[in-house]
Amino acid sequence: MSDTGTAGGRTVTTRIPARLDRLPWSRWHWMIVIGLGTVWILDGLEVTVVGNIASRLSEDGSGLAITDAQVTGIAAALYVAGACSGALVFGWLTDRFGRKKLFLITLAVYLAATALTAISFSAWWFFLFRFLTGFGIGGEYAAINSAIDELIPSKYRGRVDLIINGSFWLGAVAGSLLSVLALNTDIFPKDIGWRLTFALGVVLGLVILLVRRHVPESPRWMFIHGHDEAAEKLVDGVEREVEAETGSTLPPAEPAITVRQRTSVGFGLIARTVFRSYPKRAVLGIALFIGQAFLYNAITFGFGSILVTFFDVSSGATGYYFAVIAFCNFLGPLLLGRLFDTVGRKPMIAGTYILSGLLLFGTAWLFGVGSLTAVTMTGCWCLVLFVASAGASSAYLTVSEIFPMETRAMAIAFFYAVGTAAGGITGPLVFASLTSSGVVGDTVLAFCIGAGLMVAAGLVAVFFAVAAEQKSLEDIATPLSVSGSGE
Repeated sequence: MSDTGTAGGRTVTTRIPARLDRLPWSRWHWMIVIGLGTVWILDGLEVTVVGNIASRLSEDGSGLAITDAQVTGIAAALYVAGACSGALVFGWLTDRFGRKKLFLITLAVYLAATALTAISFSAWWFFLFRFLTGFGIGGEYAAINSAIDELIPSKYRGRVDLIINGSFWLGAVAGSLLSVLALNTDIFPKDIGWRLTFALGVVLGLVILLVRRHVPESPRWMFIHGHDEAAEKLVDGVEREVEAETGSTLPPAEPAITVRQRTSVGFGLIARTVFRSYPKRAVLGIALFIGQAFLYNAITFGFGSILVTFFDVSSGATGYYFAVIAFCNFLGPLLLGRLFDTVGRKPMIAGTYILSGLLLFGTAWLFGVGSLTAVTMTGCWCLVLFVASAGASSAYLTVSEIFPMETRAMAIAFFYAVGTAAGGITGPLVFASLTSSGVVGDTVLAFCIGAGLMVAAGLVAVFFAVAAEQKSLEDIATPLSVSGSGE
């Protein structure tokens, strides 16, 4: 790395992006995946547990004066509102102060809020700390996705990002099975079991925090923000570790880039970059997030209520059904993720969105004509969400790689917040109302709305998706700090 002084700050030339992208997969990358990616398991645990214990919380003797509709409606909407707010606040801080500081802070916020949810004694307390739990999780989305994409080699970035975001469903499996155990009154009293589900989230979060302490700062962020010597030292150490593990010398890294270092990027420049320089990509990001957010937040939050209301499944058994669905959700990114790096981003993003939407339309029709049982309904959902989960995960991958590095965390936060607010706040409120009516046609309508938005997002991807597979982040979107980029 070389540097020269300029009026606008130090200008440095570096090969760090190329050096990171040409690394083979190693133990170092597994440490990143475990330390950062496992947080989605917590998110999946949170969302699923609340959906599955909704019926129990509303029963007499639960220790909370709250209704089923309030849990799946108001509390769910507040959780998502908190996630949107946290994404925006922590997204800006992540781009300004670095990935590592923020992914430690956001996890701490989650841990504290979840612990306080477990001791809820009234509805307002439960609502408040569901919001703050979401606030921490929303910050995680911005800090973690930006760090992962900047640390994982371009050859593996697509599949790794999808699988990590898809690990949400491993948490959903755990949450479903945990709720079955916690809701068993032969084991735990009504007012204790549901509290233990939140306590487990705290325990898992503490384990993740111990691992995460060893995950480094993003060298890409470091060399742009004036920490070029530390970035060089970090990458040198990683290369030595990888060479010792593989027993071979790494090939030369090309090309180099020259950047003018800066401390932060203002909101004005971020907005001009995203909407003026990349308007089609901005439309793509909004469409993908709205489609997946409405389908998932609107429908999965109320899944337990659907089983209880329309199929006479007991509240204590809904977790078994959802565990199966959640596992199929995880299989989607796991089995289809590699295709996003080989077949390509555009055909896979468009295909998974459109196909999952069409399958959901089919499920709505079968449900509407009364052809489904609890088991066959579960089978339909498994098929729909196996495809949809890969598409939904690709939304996070897309917005984290198609905008310049200086805006990455804020771009993730913005599109997550806008899409999730549109589908995730209004969705649970509307869907809870529709499913609680007990009218089949109301639930069919909710399914069709989610399916329509998924298909529409897929059509946007047909025209606007970016062929980012196996490309360096700097080639997909030139950093604003690149010398001569012209701000």
